[in-house]
Amino acid sequence: MKITIISVGKLKEKYLKQGIQEYIKRLSAYANVEVIEVPDEKAPENLSEADMEIVKQKEGERILSKISTDSYIISLEIMGDMLTSEQFAKKLDNLATHGKSKIALVIGGSLGLSDEVRQRSDYALSFSKMTFPHQLMRLVLLEQVYRAFRINRGEPYHK
Repeated sequence: MKITIISVGKLKEKYLKQGIQEYIKRLSAYANVEVIEVPDEKAPENLSEADMEIVKQKEGERILSKISTDSYIISLEIMGDMLTSEQFAKKLDNLATHGKSKIALVIGGSLGLSDEVRQRSDYALSFSKMTFPHQLMRLVLLEQVYRAFRINRGEPYHK
């Protein structure tokens, strides 16, 4: 299985980079994992609704340019489905069973995802109704993907 995580913004925090590298290393036993960063759109703090949409649209174009046409897209969205770790594991297992061997997981920028990205998405996933920094979500997402592979293989992993 090939898993691509496409995320807006450059990761700066050393502790997050280390955690992400650790999970990519652990996942190498199960899947080919790639993390793609697309540049975030620079914008002032106080944006109008129209300006926010422009920022999301520009970031969305960058995201879409990195998605292969044969990928199954899972977008991370606050209004997406909330799954347990076991349900997420089953979702990934079902995708693999049904020939979806390329999965792209998409994390938007601080304003979220453009309508175009959300429409291209095959499945919307939510980790919580809370908002998390998109940089931190990379680490959380990789940990859950790793946990899913461990669950699907019947291998022990802490609860």
